[in-house]
Amino acid sequence: MKDLEVKDPIPPTKRIHKLVLTGGPCGGKTTGQAHLATFFESLGWKVFRVPETATVLMSGGISFGELNEEQILDFQEHLVATMMALEDTYFSMAEKCAQNVLIIADRGTMDASAFISREAWEKILTKLSLEDIEISDNRYNHIVHMQSAAIGAEKFYTTEDHAARFEGIELARERDNSAMEAWRDHPYVDIIDNRSDFDSKINRLIDLVVKRIGINVGDRFSANSRKVKFVITGMCPDSDFPVKFTDFQVVHHYLHSAQKGFQTRLRKRVKNGRATYTFTVRKPELQGQTVEVKQPISQRDYSNLLAHRDDNHLPVFKTRRSFLYENQQYQLDIYRAPCHSRCQGLVLLETFTTSNDDEVVDSLPPFLKVKKNVTGDPAFSMYNLSIRSDWEDSAEQFCHKLSSDDESEDENVSEVRKAQERLVHVSEENTVFDVRKAYDRNERPVSESSSVCSL
Repeated sequence: MKDLEVKDPIPPTKRIHKLVLTGGPCGGKTTGQAHLATFFESLGWKVFRVPETATVLMSGGISFGELNEEQILDFQEHLVATMMALEDTYFSMAEKCAQNVLIIADRGTMDASAFISREAWEKILTKLSLEDIEISDNRYNHIVHMQSAAIGAEKFYTTEDHAARFEGIELARERDNSAMEAWRDHPYVDIIDNRSDFDSKINRLIDLVVKRIGINVGDRFSANSRKVKFVITGMCPDSDFPVKFTDFQVVHHYLHSAQKGFQTRLRKRVKNGRATYTFTVRKPELQGQTVEVKQPISQRDYSNLLAHRDDNHLPVFKTRRSFLYENQQYQLDIYRAPCHSRCQGLVLLETFTTSNDDEVVDSLPPFLKVKKNVTGDPAFSMYNLSIRSDWEDSAEQFCHKLSSDDESEDENVSEVRKAQERLVHVSEENTVFDVRKAYDRNERPVSESSSVCSL
């Protein structure tokens, strides 16, 4: 296995980047952490995630809303001391790592000042022998404020996804503004508001962090970036792969969902024998956007949630290969046994880009044999590929899109049959496709003798 080398813009060659994610409730901090970790791990970085100290303390029975003034002051004092002790543990571990390290803190020391008066905060600093500049500017490299959905995205505001969240919309707005004020003096603060959809918000977060560190990943996280997907035929041996890469062994399990239209899944991601676990909820389309909420979980939680796996779906085993080519990040999903026969030998290339189809094809890595552009084709979605039974026998399970409740049963069967045909055609050795053409619901395979452009 070869690990991707990230060229650092400034010395030292080993980087430790200390990032704070702050903001009001329901701003996307948890999902943002998961996406940041996945991305930076794919670059070969080590990622440490410091848990939100307030949540850890309140999970033991403390209810902030029930505390009197004296208790609040006492709680905030111990909160700061505990937070710094937790962070110092991760900072120390980072110093001993050979890799570049990203440390993501779910809120930082200055967030504690947002809940009390300036006078009370000064008392805490004096008691702990601390100064603002020492626990702000000199402690963290970068602050990103994720604006609460209570400001500008009210329809998406919820307290359901967080055990310690109780704030109504007005209180959430107040907490958001207070958190923003707490960090106003830090030299490197970025604010991500809700002017775009949720996916774009998460992309803006990653884009800000990679730019602050100085990593060039092209237009991967631009606001109008879209995911493109291609079928790859034939892979060279790992020893001949011409660019540096990182391989992860990944397994996905789909779970039963109590809510109609929701998709829930678990992911186990292993590198060098070390595993990370993620729980994802994909919600139905609302106001033209589909929201995916990702949450890092423990091995114990992962094992417990596996008891709720949906046996209508097979587990998905694949090797995910991440690499950079011409400042563009790519991922190869190499499906592995055991799997449904429809997935045998399947290799998919994915990237995010703002370019049109012709420009994308022209810039694809020339060392990969690209057979077909399957962007947007439900026949190549992991959810549908994992369905245990034949698609025609389970047309009601096949997902054309998360909001596809309007189609009749006959339409579903017809579309599933077409999807099956597309999957079969792409696996046929002599079938050639125009790779500049993305998925078209009414497409038909192009004959081998036709004039096509292929890589």
